[in-house]
Amino acid sequence: MTADQLRLDERRILEEPYYLRTGQEVEVAEAAYRQGMPLLLKGPTGCGKTRFMQYLAWRFKRPLVTVSCHDDLSTSDLVGRYLIRAGEAVWTDGPLTLAVRAGAICYLDEVVEARKDTTVVIHPLADDRRELPIEKRGELLTAPSDFMLAVSYNPGYQSVLKDLKPSTRQRFVSLSFNYPESERETEIVKREGGVDVDFARSLVKFATMTRSLKDSGLAEGASTRLLIQVGKLTQQGVDTHIACRAAVTESLTDDPELLAAIDEMAGSLF
Repeated sequence: MTADQLRLDERRILEEPYYLRTGQEVEVAEAAYRQGMPLLLKGPTGCGKTRFMQYLAWRFKRPLVTVSCHDDLSTSDLVGRYLIRAGEAVWTDGPLTLAVRAGAICYLDEVVEARKDTTVVIHPLADDRRELPIEKRGELLTAPSDFMLAVSYNPGYQSVLKDLKPSTRQRFVSLSFNYPESERETEIVKREGGVDVDFARSLVKFATMTRSLKDSGLAEGASTRLLIQVGKLTQQGVDTHIACRAAVTESLTDDPELLAAIDEMAGSLF
């Protein structure tokens, strides 16, 4: 087994991830996969986009290669580069190339954070060509039928400088994600946080209250992920108020007035 095969084998998801459907997103993703079309996931932080991709990887029985995008991400970071080893220049595939060669799922998380000249490299992969040019090697890879490209971003952080160009967006099948309605979110927090249903319901109410502060300057309210973290902390014996402060309040803002407001919300519920 080669080093690349070992790297991919580690990315196989063998046990079914817990994912609670909210609509027809799984059916749409399956249809896109069968037709060789890429996916664009839109939604706020911590609403389940990454878990959805993990679920798809398990369902399709493909390795999942995840790339967390940032503003220093270069084309070479995705495609690959020559490295000097034992005095020789040795080519090393990047995560995108590795996924294409092996027919894996490549998930570019928060793709708008990457430089625009970097995201252009995915254009021929995201249309009917399904090709990845490796210019440094003079190589043109054609993606196998079991390869899938998926990207995500948070529309709440859109700006003129950080947005997907129409030439990129219109290559994708798009799915919108949001925080689940209260009963579904309660079930998720109960299951993932390991808490009873009443406590989970109170946490969801707490999150809903924080989400109403967006008009008061809070960038985003508490995500489902943060509620699960509160549950996990309390399972380890951490006081509920301290857990809410550490996992939610301090994670949402540094503004003294907003901190006080969120603390007051927590105090009214717990």
